[in-house]
Amino acid sequence: MRTKSMRKKKKGDDACKENEAKSSKVLKGAERSAYFARREAAKVLKTVLEGDAKRRALASIKTLVYHPSVRNKKATFALICQTLKHLPFINDVLQAAKILNTKWKRQQELIYIIVYDILFGQEVPLVGDAEKYLMRHKEALHLHLKKILLQKNVKTVKELFALHEVPDVSVPRNVRVNTLKLDVDSALVELRKKYSVQKDDLLHDLLILPPGTDLHDHPLVKNGSIFLQGKASSMVAPALSPEPGWEVLDACAAPGNKTVHLAALMKRKGRIIACELKKERIKRLNDTIKLSGATNIQVLNEDFLNINSKDPAYSKVKAILLDPSCSGSGTAASRLDHLLPSKAAGQNVDMERLNKLAAFQRKALQHAFLFPALERVVYSTCSINQIENEDVVKSVLPIAESYGFQLVKPFPGWPCRGLPIFEGSENLVRTDPAKHGEGFFIALFAKKDDVNLSARSNKNDNRTLHSSTRTRNVRRKQPIHTNMFKMWLSGQLCRRHRHMLDNSCCGRN
Repeated sequence: MRTKSMRKKKKGDDACKENEAKSSKVLKGAERSAYFARREAAKVLKTVLEGDAKRRALASIKTLVYHPSVRNKKATFALICQTLKHLPFINDVLQAAKILNTKWKRQQELIYIIVYDILFGQEVPLVGDAEKYLMRHKEALHLHLKKILLQKNVKTVKELFALHEVPDVSVPRNVRVNTLKLDVDSALVELRKKYSVQKDDLLHDLLILPPGTDLHDHPLVKNGSIFLQGKASSMVAPALSPEPGWEVLDACAAPGNKTVHLAALMKRKGRIIACELKKERIKRLNDTIKLSGATNIQVLNEDFLNINSKDPAYSKVKAILLDPSCSGSGTAASRLDHLLPSKAAGQNVDMERLNKLAAFQRKALQHAFLFPALERVVYSTCSINQIENEDVVKSVLPIAESYGFQLVKPFPGWPCRGLPIFEGSENLVRTDPAKHGEGFFIALFAKKDDVNLSARSNKNDNRTLHSSTRTRNVRRKQPIHTNMFKMWLSGQLCRRHRHMLDNSCCGRN
């Protein structure tokens, strides 16, 4: 049964909503736009702050803002970013002014946004109960802001803001062409009508545009012909390079960009099992798959660790992409994590959390090697931490080798490699957040009898790899002396090709 206080609270909330609804009906033009933009921004900001407080964000700021349900994306994104940048000062002012009662504290995200507009942004139209309430205290808010300026020994808000401002890292905008819907050359023609575009020199389906290019509302993005995906993220699926017709397991699939990239590389042939534990992320995964046009993906709402590798349903899985939960330290800048209160407060690295993540990552990678038909595994993270990357790989190497796997070197011409903490770390791939926009880590394990995998990965056209089984069958049919000559010649060509690639990549990025 509801208590008297609960009924009173509900009555007050209903009255507040009724007043807000009446106010919104009489708004016109710019006033109406500002009114709804603040409330839309407040909903997103609430999700961002709750996720940051729990250290379990549902999604990044950009992902939340550019969700289809958000109507005025640009205005909402700008409003949230500016409010977060100024949030320490907004909180200080509100605490000093002591103007919030219980009613308004329940709507603190909306309060933050309106106070930002009053103190640092645009003039606030006198519409909406929250706006009217805070405008009545406008003088008190400005008075306490002046006191903070004096305490910080600065004269202007600009100088105050500069004390905490994080410099932006300008990196190109990368987009991956979804070859299930559009070929790369057609995408180039369409994008060049408005933008400066060039092809990436490593990934054939990746295009490079100038920093700051906003494509969120572009028709090719909306219809799934291109995906807004960074270069580092776009390297993961080609590192695995599954063949058309294979069965592939994406162990931690949501939001699905790498999953649909696998589908494109496999040309809709074969089967991809997209495994995702969290129900709230399944919808996003399904939306991504639907947008991509992929038809060979089966979504499985299951914990990868609970999948029985001996189950006949998984007896034909030949490749696993394992991109598990991680700290996200390599994509913190692109996700705008530096704007979050936990980062602004300068909190130290949470080693307890990192250790728990690493323990899960090791367990998941060990589990991957148990699948009987497996030929390749890619382990990747968007982290720059050794504990989640090299340390995890080093710890599972003995187990991998006992199942007949070894580390293989994807993208041989790529200059950034693993930290030299064990023999073979030169086979690992790293990307630099400052140079490449994201900090990623990639490790490729392959069955030792897949002898031509490393040589084939020298080719930068992302053509799918020939089957190791087919290669072995061809060798059986050839005379021994012919086979030996071809092996010698292949080795000479591979060494020459590798030398040329290394020289050509010295000045890259």
